[in-house]
Amino acid sequence: MNATEPMKAIKGGEFLIRETSADSIFIPEEWNEEQLMIAETCTNFLAQQVTPNLQRIDEQEEGLMRHLMDEAGALGLLGISVPEEYGGFGKDFKTAMLVTEKLGAGHSFSVAFSAHTGIGTMPILYYGNDNQKQKYIPRLASGEWKGAYCLTEPAAGSDANSGKTKAKLSADGKYYLITGQKMWITNAGFADVFTVFAKIDDDENLSAFIVEKDFEGLSLNTEEHKMGIKGSSTRQVFFNDCKVPVENLLSERQNGFKIAVNILNLGRIKLGGGTVGASKDVITTSVRYANEREQFGRAISKYGAIKYKLAEQVIRTYAAESAVYRASQNMEEATEMLIASGLDETKAKLKGTEQFAIEAAILKVHASEVLDYVTDEGVQIYGGMGYSADAPMDRSYRDSRINRIFEGTNEINRLLTVDMMLKRAMKGELDLMGPAQKVAGELMSIPDFGTEEDGLFIKEKKYIANFKKAVLLVAGAAVQKLMTQLAKEQEVLMNLADMLIELYVSESLQLRVEKLVGLRGEDACKEQLDMMRVYINDAAEHIAKSGKEALNSFAEGDERRMMLMGLKRFTKTEDINTTQARRNIAAKLISENKYCF
Repeated sequence: MNATEPMKAIKGGEFLIRETSADSIFIPEEWNEEQLMIAETCTNFLAQQVTPNLQRIDEQEEGLMRHLMDEAGALGLLGISVPEEYGGFGKDFKTAMLVTEKLGAGHSFSVAFSAHTGIGTMPILYYGNDNQKQKYIPRLASGEWKGAYCLTEPAAGSDANSGKTKAKLSADGKYYLITGQKMWITNAGFADVFTVFAKIDDDENLSAFIVEKDFEGLSLNTEEHKMGIKGSSTRQVFFNDCKVPVENLLSERQNGFKIAVNILNLGRIKLGGGTVGASKDVITTSVRYANEREQFGRAISKYGAIKYKLAEQVIRTYAAESAVYRASQNMEEATEMLIASGLDETKAKLKGTEQFAIEAAILKVHASEVLDYVTDEGVQIYGGMGYSADAPMDRSYRDSRINRIFEGTNEINRLLTVDMMLKRAMKGELDLMGPAQKVAGELMSIPDFGTEEDGLFIKEKKYIANFKKAVLLVAGAAVQKLMTQLAKEQEVLMNLADMLIELYVSESLQLRVEKLVGLRGEDACKEQLDMMRVYINDAAEHIAKSGKEALNSFAEGDERRMMLMGLKRFTKTEDINTTQARRNIAAKLISENKYCF
C-alpha cells in the first residue's frame, strides 16, 4: 500500500488477513471523566443496592427485582444507549458496554438488566416504526415498563426458526391471534412488554410481535428452579389465541428470524462484556481471601501454587477485556461510517453490529469460558470454604455456568464463527483464498529466518502474523480437502474456531499493551507486558494443538507431514520464564488486594 494512501477501516473478520495498528484500537485505559463517573455510578449501585441483598434476590422476594430495576432506571442506567428523543442518554456503544461490564458483577441482577436493556428493548428500538418506538421505548428506558424476549421453545433452541408458535389474522382483520409456548424467558415474571416470535399461517420464517402482559390470551407458568442465577425470573409463557393488535407486528412479515439473529449479535458481545466484569469481581474476592487465609503460618497468597492461579485469572480476564473493547470500537466506527454515508442511524447501528458478528461470537465464547475458569479457580483458592453455600464462590460458580449456554451455546457460536468467515469469503467480502494460497506456497520454500530486529513488540507481532498463517493453512486445507463435507465435520470446525479465537484475543492483547506502553512508558507497564508474553506463549500451544487435531482428521501421507511441519513453524515461539512472569503479575495483584489492571 502506498504510504500516503489512507488506511481503510477494518471489516468484520478481516483481522485474519490484515495487520491492525495499535493506534486504531480503543483500550479501557482511555476512558474519559464522564465514562468513569458512569462506571462509578454502576459500582456504587451494586455495592449499595444489589450486593447486600443477594440472598433476598436469589430467594426471589416478591417485588425486589422489579424495585431494583426501578432504581437502575431512576439512575438512567436502563437508557444509556437509548437516543435522547426517546428519554435515554444516547451514549455510544463503548459506554453502553462499560455499563454492562460494571453491572456484570451483579449476579442475577445483571441477567435481568442485560435482558431488559438488550433483547427486551433493542428489537423495538431498532425495528419498530415511529409509533411503536414512541409508545414503548421511553417507558422501557425509564424502567416504568420492563422488557422480555420470547424466542426459545421446547423443541426449538439453537434452531430458532423451527419454532411452532403460530399467528393468524382474526376474522375482522384487527388482531393477530398467537398460539404457542415459549420457555426459558428471562424477566417473564415481571415483564410488561414481550417481543414474541411466531410464524404467520404457513410462513417459512418467523415474524415478530410486540405483546403486552395484559393482552388477552397470555399466561405464565411458575418460576423455573435453576442451577444458578436463581434470582433471575425465568418462566414459560403461554399464548392461547393471544390478541395482538395488527399494528404491533414488529418490522415486516417474516423478518423475525433476521431480527433474532441481529439482536443476538448484540447480545453476544454484551455477554462478553458482562462476563469480564464478573471475572474481575471474582478475582478481587479471590485475592482478598488469599491474603487473609493463613496455612502453615503464612498467608496462602505467598505460595507459588496460589500465585499461579491468581495470575492466570488476571491474564485471561485482561486479554478478554482487550478483545471486547477492540471489537466494540470497531462496531462503533462501522456505524459512524455508515451514518456518514447517508444511512439511517438505526439501520447503521444494526449493520455495524452485523458487520462484526464473527467477533461477537468469538467474544461470547472466549469471555464466558474465561469466567468459568476464573470462578473454578476461585473455588479452589477458597479450598473447603469454596464449596460452602455460606461463602461467596458458591453463587459465583453456579451463576457463571449459564453464560456458555446463553445467546447461543458456545458450540453453536464456534460453528458460526467459521461458517460466517467462509461465507463472507465465498461472497467475495473477504479475500481468504489469496492469502491461504500464499501460505500453502510458503510451505514449499525455505523458511525465512531473517535477521534479529530490535523493538519491544517485534517478536510478538511476528508470532501473531504466523498464527494467521497457521489458521489460513489449516482452513485452506480443510476447504480444499473436504469441500461441501466440511459443514458436517463439526470437530474440524471447532478446531478452526479455537484457532481463530486464540488469534483474535492474542492480537487484541498485544495491540492494547503496545498502545498502553505508548501512553505510559515501558516501566509503567511491566505487568501488562508479562501478561502479553505469557498469553501469546500459551496461545501458540493451543493453536498448534487445535491445528494438529484438525489436520490429522483429514490429511494423509506426505501432504499431512508437510502441513504439520508448516504448522509447527507457524506456532513456534521462543522460550520464556512464564513462572517469573506470573509471579510478577500476582505480586501486583496481591499488594493491591483487588483487581487492579
